[in-house]
Amino acid sequence: MRGATHARWAACAMAVALATSGCGGGGDTGSAGDAALSAAWTDPQNPLEPANTNEVQGGKVLNMIFRGLKQYDPKTGEAEDVLAERIESTDSQNYTITLKDGWTFSDGEKVTAKSFVDAWNYGASLKNNQKNAYFFGYIDGYDQVHPEKGAQTADTMSGLKVVNDRTFTVRLSQKFSSFPDTLGYNAFVPLPRAFFDDHAAWLAKPVGNGPYSVESYTKGSEMRLVKWDAYPGEDAARNSGVTLKVYTDNNTAYTDLMAGNLDLVDDVPAQQLKNVKADLGDRYLNTPAGIIQTLAFPFYDKEWNKAGSDKVRKGLSRAIDREQITETIFQRTRTPATDWTSPVLGAEGGYKDGLCGQWCDYDPAAAKKLIEEGGGLPGGQVKITYNADTGSHKLWVDAVCNSINNALDNDRACVGNPIGTFADFRAKSTTQKLSGPFRAGWQMDYPLPQNFLQPLYYTDASSNDGKWSNEEFDKLVDEANAETDVAKAVQTFQKAEQVVRDHMAAIPLWYQNGSAGWSSRLSNVSLNPFSVPVYDQIKVG
Repeated sequence: MRGATHARWAACAMAVALATSGCGGGGDTGSAGDAALSAAWTDPQNPLEPANTNEVQGGKVLNMIFRGLKQYDPKTGEAEDVLAERIESTDSQNYTITLKDGWTFSDGEKVTAKSFVDAWNYGASLKNNQKNAYFFGYIDGYDQVHPEKGAQTADTMSGLKVVNDRTFTVRLSQKFSSFPDTLGYNAFVPLPRAFFDDHAAWLAKPVGNGPYSVESYTKGSEMRLVKWDAYPGEDAARNSGVTLKVYTDNNTAYTDLMAGNLDLVDDVPAQQLKNVKADLGDRYLNTPAGIIQTLAFPFYDKEWNKAGSDKVRKGLSRAIDREQITETIFQRTRTPATDWTSPVLGAEGGYKDGLCGQWCDYDPAAAKKLIEEGGGLPGGQVKITYNADTGSHKLWVDAVCNSINNALDNDRACVGNPIGTFADFRAKSTTQKLSGPFRAGWQMDYPLPQNFLQPLYYTDASSNDGKWSNEEFDKLVDEANAETDVAKAVQTFQKAEQVVRDHMAAIPLWYQNGSAGWSSRLSNVSLNPFSVPVYDQIKVG
């Protein structure tokens, strides 16, 4: 998106998986007359519980099988009412939500206010260990169902009340003017009784209320989704289904696309970027997206959290030649980052070109001096951890290390540390089992700097995998969230971002475009502003 000027747009944070994992071989995509399509995918990190999915691959499925109070326009990203008939408040703290009538789950159960309240309470509960529990943190009573320490003292949040089948109220613990527009995030979708009554059976075959339903899932192979003919929404699927095929190498997926064994790839591997236009012609998309790639650090490791370590991180940042890497490795489908958000926000929406200042400028001599002043590299070497199930990561990690090694006149100062699959990589990065910098990415959920900052850097936030913590940053984020004036909120978020900069909480690398290539069987293919294919609008045949 470009030039966003509204804070009242909305949310769904999930850590970016650049890798399209999978198995080799595509399998039968059907004849030209079939109305289903096949697309490259990777197994999600966790079961498809809406409040437990914070990465792109699982999010793709949730976006197809669920609809919530709001949804993000596939062209603009703006939050629009779906199940919500009205969301009303006079003070930005107490909200009354009225549902539209006529919505059901695909198993026939009616969607009611209780469907939302029960789902939110489940997602927030400490005992359910949901990764996105943090997103319910603004609701009054969250600290009782999900305390920072000790056992929970309540099963439900006091700020949620069912009024009748179509109405419920939400009381927040503080003013949050943009709260209504966060409600398009998957953690806030409703859940049917089947989710609670037979949880294991639901996880094996999730039941939702979106344009598709799950027909089958074989881990490591594929998930088959079919069009739900009784879907009451305006965005009914324009194809009969989507088969998501699991790949462990996105180059294999691209090869299968070219061989006619696959219909859609939504992450064109870096190795193919030189040839993709010749290979696919007008069946290739390369569009700006709200995605930033960074190097994160394990602040739970004392070596990266001691006095002087900020100079080491700043030195590493200055040792990376972003211009050369984005040009030679990514063929200008990436843009060197100069802040921690994204240009798609626009200047009025919170992006500030050059906010990183000198710390993102390539300067080998300055880099070497900073690292020496900071006490040198921990253990004498940095190992950048990444998932190896896509060739793109190895290419850029090797390039980053070469740049650092050249700057420090030491060909072993930096090395790559591959981990086999995205799921294995996330298992380590999210449980604080890494000892050095690791690749990280963020895909925006709405065009507001809060979404690029709070989930990643706020103390104990849901996607703060490195466990960075700073009281000044937290205070500024709280102030910005309570601000009802959009311009003032943006200014306060930028002050918080400056704290991230001053401590180099993560090294910004580059902003990423969304890319996709597809077979001649498909038409009407597009990517939303979050770089995810709009599956339900794709036509086949």
